[in-house]
Amino acid sequence: MAKKKRYTTSFGSPVDDDQNSVTAGDPGPVLLQDVHLVQKLAHFNRERIPERVVHAKGAGAFGYFEVTHDLSKYTKAKFLSKVGKKTDLFVRFSTVGGEKGSADAERDPRGFAMKIYTEEGNYDLVMNNTPVFFIRDPMKFPDFIHTQKRNPATNTKDPDMFWDFLSLTPESIHQVTILFSDRGTPKTYRHMNGYSGHTYKWYNDKGEYWWVKYHFKTAQGIQNFTRQEAEIMKGKDPDHATRDLYDAIERGEYPVWNVEVQIMPPKDAEKYRFNIFDITKVWPHGDYPVKPLGRMVLNRNPTNYFADVEQSAFCPGNFVPGIAASPDKMLQGRIFSYHDAHRYRLGANYEQLPINAPKDPVHNYQRDGFMRREETSGHPNYWPNSMGGPEPDPTTAEPQFEVTRKAGRHPYSHPNDDFIQPRALYEKVMTDTDRDHLIGNIVDHLRNAKKEIQLRQTAIFYRVHPEYGTRVAKGLKLDITEVKGLAKQYK
Repeated sequence: MAKKKRYTTSFGSPVDDDQNSVTAGDPGPVLLQDVHLVQKLAHFNRERIPERVVHAKGAGAFGYFEVTHDLSKYTKAKFLSKVGKKTDLFVRFSTVGGEKGSADAERDPRGFAMKIYTEEGNYDLVMNNTPVFFIRDPMKFPDFIHTQKRNPATNTKDPDMFWDFLSLTPESIHQVTILFSDRGTPKTYRHMNGYSGHTYKWYNDKGEYWWVKYHFKTAQGIQNFTRQEAEIMKGKDPDHATRDLYDAIERGEYPVWNVEVQIMPPKDAEKYRFNIFDITKVWPHGDYPVKPLGRMVLNRNPTNYFADVEQSAFCPGNFVPGIAASPDKMLQGRIFSYHDAHRYRLGANYEQLPINAPKDPVHNYQRDGFMRREETSGHPNYWPNSMGGPEPDPTTAEPQFEVTRKAGRHPYSHPNDDFIQPRALYEKVMTDTDRDHLIGNIVDHLRNAKKEIQLRQTAIFYRVHPEYGTRVAKGLKLDITEVKGLAKQYK
């Protein structure tokens, strides 16, 4: 029989009794000198850290990324350097708008974030299960998220807030059309794709670079709930997707995603028909077909949800040599806001937590702060120094590109039609059943908003496609003539 472990305080002192507080006789009162009691209660009060403002509820797993096709001529990233190479990673799936206690089957985009522990530091990919987003400028992000959360007066979800913002932000229509299709209610995390949405830069040792988008295609096949099935599941098992991922891995049914990329030469971006840095747009595959790159396999569950999933922190600004940012405005904003959110939620040294820490040693001049773990005594805390401290490596610099325009608050100047791509989605990609479900899902949700908001949003649907708007108007019992009139304001 294994020797029993001795119960100790947080500082290692043995605990003599964990059932009875120290008191002045029987029945009491309790004495403050009971260090174990005070420690236990104080820690209990602090067991919860602030939940994420978005992506609060999630599930995670460990696994690996494996290169299956050689694309090393495009990037010098070492973890992509040869076929067969495997690199450890951690993935967190999530819903976006709900709190930690919300249901997994809510209509919502799904977060798809991963941390790849490469030999050159951590590379984070912060993705969603949709290839586009609602807005294209980070200035709008806090306002957008506020509308998806709770009304500050009633503390309830508010359809007027939800649809008021969207109906005043036509660039959202592509994502709205995807969200209110059945893709807005994935059956499980295993049965959905992941997309970078953002455009990134890949560059090689020669200083050549390309613009890139990532696609993670589920090998399990796409499976979605209908609106009715999702409503049943929310009541039956609010944690169904979290449970499914954990149970599948425990059974040895390891989920797999095939990884593909779209690659665009920088010269093409200058004359392409869409702004390639606009996250409300996709690059049609007919223009830039996907190239196979590798696969992702999840094969190990966390043993401590809080330590591994709740404290995991991802940022799209965590790059490795060979991969860099693009001028995508939303990406630029997220590079700041994600790190800032983690510093608030987890502390200034959150990157030293085991789940976030890189596999190789870190050498820099950052010091101190709450929960500092790294031992740096005896080393200089400044650069330059003559004491053998770590030095910058100029060979890791990314290729430069021209930035010559005037500084100011510029709207997107590229010829911009927010309706072309959602029209193609509705008309050419969706089946009759998809369109039926889309209309039903929208009508079921939008009917709870004020009529003036219904009219404004339905006019945007009409501008995408007359049939689209007409069917929504019919479902909401709106005057189609009034809808057509409002649609004329959208060029």
